[in-house]
Amino acid sequence: QVQLVESGGGLVQAGGSLRLSCVPSGRPFSIYSVTWHRQAPGKRRELVATITSDGSTNYADSVKDRFTISRDNAKNTVYLQMNSLKPEDTAVYYCYHEGYWGQGTQVTVSS
Repeated sequence: QVQLVESGGGLVQAGGSLRLSCVPSGRPFSIYSVTWHRQAPGKRRELVATITSDGSTNYADSVKDRFTISRDNAKNTVYLQMNSLKPEDTAVYYCYHEGYWGQGTQVTVSS
C-alpha cells in the first residue's frame, strides 16, 4: 500500500514563501485526487487544496490566490507552493491520498 512523505516545512517570516512536497512510497499516485490539509493546535484538521489526476484544482477560501497545488509526474511528486504567508497559516500540513495520511510537516510563520 502507498505511504506518503511530506517535506519542505520550516520557519518563515510573514510574507515569505515555502514549497511543500508530497511523495508516495511503494507505488505512484493513482487516479484519485491528492489533497493537502492542515491542523493547528486545538483546531480541527481542514482541507487546504485538492488536485485531481487531470490537473483540476480547488482551494480553501483562506488560501486562494496565495497557495498553488501542482504535480510533477516525472518526479511523482505533488507540491503546495505557499506564498504571502501569514501567521494564521501556522500549522502541521498533511498530504492525503487513497485513505492514507503522511506524517505531516510543520509550517511556522512568524509576525
